[in-house]
Amino acid sequence: MENNQTNRPSAYTPLADDAFLSLGAQQIAYIKSVDLPDGAHAVAIFSADGKPMAAAPSFEVAEALLRQHDLEPALVH
Repeated sequence: MENNQTNRPSAYTPLADDAFLSLGAQQIAYIKSVDLPDGAHAVAIFSADGKPMAAAPSFEVAEALLRQHDLEPALVH
């Protein structure tokens, strides 16, 4: 049996590292529970590339903030 896949051109072009890292950058933000230096609890909001964006008092508020800005929240645990 002959393997025809070796003679075919690739159906896709691999993404460059920078392009792969930016996937979802405009659509996704991450939320994570954090403890503040003063001992208070908060929910941190991070951009898809890991940069801190904001903090909220609860997951519900963090999710609402993200959805108001057309971002999809993703939970980091």
